[in-house]
Amino acid sequence: MKKRLLYYFLILCTFMGLNFNIYNLYEGNTKDLLKLGLIGSGLLIYFIYTFYQKSSIISKKKSLKIISLILAFFMIFGNSFMNVGSTALIFKNIGFFLLSFIMYIGYYYLFLVIISYLFRFLDKNNFSQTKKEKKDNKFLKEFKKHPFLFSLCFIIICWLPYIISFYPIILSPDPSFQIKQFFGIRTKYADYAVLLDENVVMTNHHPVTHTILLGSCLKLGTLIGNDNLGLFCYSLIQIAILAGTLAFTIYYMNKMQINNKYLIVVLLLYGLIPMFPLYAMSGVKDVLFGAFIILYIIVIHNLIKTKGINYKWWHYLLIILLLILICLFRNNGIHVIILSFPFLFFVVKNKWKELLLVFFIIIGFNSTFNNVILPYFKITPGSIREVLSVPFQQTARYVKYHADELNEEEIAVIDNILGIKDLAQRYDPELADPVKNKFNKYTTDEELKEYFKVWFKGLINHPGTYIEATMNNVYGFFYPEKTKWYVYYKFDDRITEDGFNYHYNSLNNARKVLSSLAVSFPYLPVIGLISNIAFNVWLILILLVYAIYKKMYSHILILLPALVLILVCVVGPANTYFRYALPFIFAMPFIIATFLEKRVDK
Repeated sequence: MKKRLLYYFLILCTFMGLNFNIYNLYEGNTKDLLKLGLIGSGLLIYFIYTFYQKSSIISKKKSLKIISLILAFFMIFGNSFMNVGSTALIFKNIGFFLLSFIMYIGYYYLFLVIISYLFRFLDKNNFSQTKKEKKDNKFLKEFKKHPFLFSLCFIIICWLPYIISFYPIILSPDPSFQIKQFFGIRTKYADYAVLLDENVVMTNHHPVTHTILLGSCLKLGTLIGNDNLGLFCYSLIQIAILAGTLAFTIYYMNKMQINNKYLIVVLLLYGLIPMFPLYAMSGVKDVLFGAFIILYIIVIHNLIKTKGINYKWWHYLLIILLLILICLFRNNGIHVIILSFPFLFFVVKNKWKELLLVFFIIIGFNSTFNNVILPYFKITPGSIREVLSVPFQQTARYVKYHADELNEEEIAVIDNILGIKDLAQRYDPELADPVKNKFNKYTTDEELKEYFKVWFKGLINHPGTYIEATMNNVYGFFYPEKTKWYVYYKFDDRITEDGFNYHYNSLNNARKVLSSLAVSFPYLPVIGLISNIAFNVWLILILLVYAIYKKMYSHILILLPALVLILVCVVGPANTYFRYALPFIFAMPFIIATFLEKRVDK
């Protein structure tokens, strides 16, 4: 009897979590407390009842319980921050806390059941190719004769409507400013930093290598009298690299003996999901960086699987080249390498000397590039403000809610760094840029030390405010119901203001159709989750727990680049910003494949 009562209680808790609109109750609206209405609610209860009734595989492993608790936490707190920008939906009073706790229990049990099913599915590990597949399917035989070429052609053909419609390139603000910098036009990034030379307005706020590549292509266009054609040259380079990387991923997964059905599904995703072709046509630095990250994860997998046996000198040369590109096309690329590559020394023990040499070469190159080459050409590094989004947001929220507790000296310190007069008004809980934009670029190290003393005092006085400031700026990376912009498609006229003849072609209707498809994609049931940032983060965390649960420790190394990039998102300036998550989202099909093949550890 007790078990049955507990069973019905869990069904009720799950129903509350999935269907109770606690925000409406918070707003005093008691009419629409159910999201689905009576009929929809009835169907939801029936689904939960049937699902739980058939679930007899709930694991008792602590690791599964911990990840279920974490995901349930994301749901409860994410909902609160999305609706009211704080934890008020949970801690308004004892009634809201109890309701939130009931919903938390429901989410926890639901996730525990789902993850138990998922782990059992992974345990079966039946996604390797079979002899029957190789014999019976003629289409797959043709595909598998030339997996790279077949995949590349398929992807390009699928992308052609986007390539033609958005010719020559999709420029958003960042690449537009980069182009201006290349041509010596002063931009806001020159104003954010103390320039090494007032005549050199190019900075490393955006990677100089990408700026030069983008600007050089446009320069080529100006020389031949066609700016659009020059910009399209960049698009062709980027399309070739991204499409080639995705096709190589299919080729490599085929070598891993991954099930043919999975290969075809991934190929269809690469070709048909709008985010891939639209980013292939977008001039942002993250696209090339994302392609290099995919290749880096493949290199990690290959080193683990082969133990570096039969690696020649030129293999290591290619690895060095890839790691250099990762450093050159994202300023935080070096962090991905530092926090992941050294672990290979312990996994690929027989090649630790070669790998150590590769690592030192990369560290040396990165240091030389940033401390010797860039200063030689008077190229100013990015402002230190770029790594201070988290404390600056915390200070801004503190000033907004507790300004009366600051003394004159503390006010002066904050004012010198960020400008305190309108700081509370500038504070955007989900974007640090309005706060950072008034950072005093002439701030000295001593003044920063004084600021952090004030910051630390605020942390001691109101730690909850600091925690809420950070959670409010990152919750979308962990809460799947938070959806935001995720593709570029609009025409940006920033470079046309300076005389460049950049323009879209006349296919306005085609662009409208394709952009509408892209914008609506994240909201499609189930399949839309592929482009959902938080859903991808959840998958990575679940796979991490599975690797620990099964003692597949080398798989943790495969996940490390994605985990580092998630941390980069957390300390970044913007909430739910897709291009920050692009590298690990684009890499997810391959990451998942490494958990479907025959175990690397064995």
